[in-house]
Amino acid sequence: MKSKNLSENILRSVKSKGFKYIDLPSVIEADHIVQRSGENFRKFIFSFIDQNGSELCLRPDLTIASCLRYLENNLKGKEKIFYSGQAYRKSQNKKDSIIRNQIGFEILGSKDEKNDDKEIINTSLKSLQNLKYSSGTLTIGNVEIFKLLISKLEIPARWKLRLLRHFWRDEYFNDLLKRLETNADIDPTVVAVDKKKYLDLLKQDPTTMIAGRSIGEILKRFNTKIKDPRTASKGKKVSKIIRSFLKIKCPINNAAKELNKFFKKNKINLVVDQKYFPISNNKVSKLNVMFSTSFGRQLEYYTGMVFKIDIKSNSKMTNCCSGGRYDGLISDLGSQKIIPAVGAAFNL
Repeated sequence: MKSKNLSENILRSVKSKGFKYIDLPSVIEADHIVQRSGENFRKFIFSFIDQNGSELCLRPDLTIASCLRYLENNLKGKEKIFYSGQAYRKSQNKKDSIIRNQIGFEILGSKDEKNDDKEIINTSLKSLQNLKYSSGTLTIGNVEIFKLLISKLEIPARWKLRLLRHFWRDEYFNDLLKRLETNADIDPTVVAVDKKKYLDLLKQDPTTMIAGRSIGEILKRFNTKIKDPRTASKGKKVSKIIRSFLKIKCPINNAAKELNKFFKKNKINLVVDQKYFPISNNKVSKLNVMFSTSFGRQLEYYTGMVFKIDIKSNSKMTNCCSGGRYDGLISDLGSQKIIPAVGAAFNL
């Protein structure tokens, strides 16, 4: 009963902020999930084949289901919606539940980015009043700042794309930074071997397949490396800059100051204004408000502002709410246009 009352109170709170309730399908096409998150994500979904041979799955994420609804119904313009329900996802940790009860709310199709970001956070804070807690932390990050930083670094374009693509894969991302530090891929011995292979491949049929790629594709990549080389000293410098950037963590009112100090120290042509952040107060209600450059690497579809709220109740810290901006998600699912989107969800 307590859980039901809590859910109803949060739903009323969200509705009072002008959000419209919608129902979401429990079953969606698996291709939408796999194409967006990769084949590696397949092991986390509950899928099956229907009578027509199509692969379907239980929704592993309410946000994706909501964005699919916006796309498939060919909706236009701004929409403020909220929903509740269960998401189903397998976990590698046997102690984790495969069913996640959530209440989500989103603003889709609006171009008023900064005000929408603030509204989603403020709606989360108002709904938080329904929970009993003694203290907590609101952590804010922004994936866009990392992307801007990468764009300014003196490394080949292929390495910039690689770092952006794998930012979400913590372990593999660290491996990439180690490669930049050690410069193993530009070791003279390795380069000499690669050059010999390159010359050998030039003599072969470009349509021949090797390990899933045609010789033509492999040669194209070799040519890119030759035309856009990376020096050993720059690799070490860039890796150091990225690691240093991801360590920035401070009260939110110092975010712009700390970032600009970092940019100036590393001679990076970027400046951030404090107004860039949706909140500048270090304390909101019982929450300490922090900024973190490394926060936001949990979900690949985030494109800008990200946040989470952790609360302390009965001496235990719990993540109760998280969200952010995902402007590229609806286009990744099939839209011909970029549809602005920001939202959050309470984990019940």
